[in-house]
Amino acid sequence: MNVSEPLSLLGGLSPERFMARHWQKKPLLVRQAVTQPQALLSRADLFELADRDGVESRLVEQQGAHWRLRQGPFARRALPALKRPGWTLLVQGVDLHLQAAHDMLQHFRFAPDCRLDDVMVSYATDGGGVGPHFDSYDVFLLQLQGRRRWRISRQKDLSLQADKPLKILANFIPEQEYLLEPGDMLYLPPRYAHEGVAMGECMTCSIGFRAPGLGELARELLQRLADDAQELAGAALYRDPRQAAVSQPAQIPASVQDFAQTALQGVMADPLALDRALGELLTEPKHAVWFERTDDAALNSDRGVRLDRRTKMMFDDSHVFINGEAFRAAGRDASLMRSLANERCLTHFQISRLGADAQDLLQQWLHAGWLHAD
Repeated sequence: MNVSEPLSLLGGLSPERFMARHWQKKPLLVRQAVTQPQALLSRADLFELADRDGVESRLVEQQGAHWRLRQGPFARRALPALKRPGWTLLVQGVDLHLQAAHDMLQHFRFAPDCRLDDVMVSYATDGGGVGPHFDSYDVFLLQLQGRRRWRISRQKDLSLQADKPLKILANFIPEQEYLLEPGDMLYLPPRYAHEGVAMGECMTCSIGFRAPGLGELARELLQRLADDAQELAGAALYRDPRQAAVSQPAQIPASVQDFAQTALQGVMADPLALDRALGELLTEPKHAVWFERTDDAALNSDRGVRLDRRTKMMFDDSHVFINGEAFRAAGRDASLMRSLANERCLTHFQISRLGADAQDLLQQWLHAGWLHAD
């Protein structure tokens, strides 16, 4: 992607200008950001997805001040009547199941892949919504069908109503209001209060960007490092041949504290250990994702390869990461593997330039269903 080229998706801004002016700073409304947005999927397509096991879906119903939340999957007969106002069906991870949604997500790769999360699509009858709320992540709200009224606020008061199944703001004070037509899009930074209400039947697409918390990230990384702690720190046993007799046996000796410190330093002695754990974590497939193994798949000298839409592939200066696994790479192989991660495909000519070990990796990934012949 040429990040200096203006995009209609961003209202004529280039990605680099958008990131500098708006990303995590202020909202952006774009009229007709996308042409033919209704082609992404139909109401029937969305209802069919919501009926599948392994697809995360929720049903929100509102009657006055009363809210009800149910988790899917939902058979069509379990959904309220289309003529009934005030209900919303939300389906998460549509890009994992629908190629058109995955393709649309690629237009937002001007932010790092490790931030890009998923495509959620919501269907609502007249008056439907999920109440005034805020998200802890960046989000693009793209109107697919019908109209939705958005009211937004940069308010600091983010206290929530008690005893509600949803996180609804207790004191929402809107500052701006927009009516989005099909193709219009609204970008909101994290923690920007907003409320969307369907004006008649409508469908809205949310492109979300994950933002892990500091404590959450530390916990996940420490768990991964712990799995390799024995190998990284070694198996030496604590020894204290000079330990004197003690009159306060409950006091932890300084030598034990020093040994514990040495153990942790041993885990971090490998300068790449943390980088490796981070890359594996960021490319770990979502819990509901699984791949079909195809043992008869083989690299073809006349065809390229393309990553499966569910595959996550990233890299750093020393590794290539794919679906939670790390591989060291250098030289031409590293350059071509990075191209696969960036472009999500390799031509047959690029494959021919890979070394034997790298081609063996591609063959393994073909068998695993992580990529496919193009």
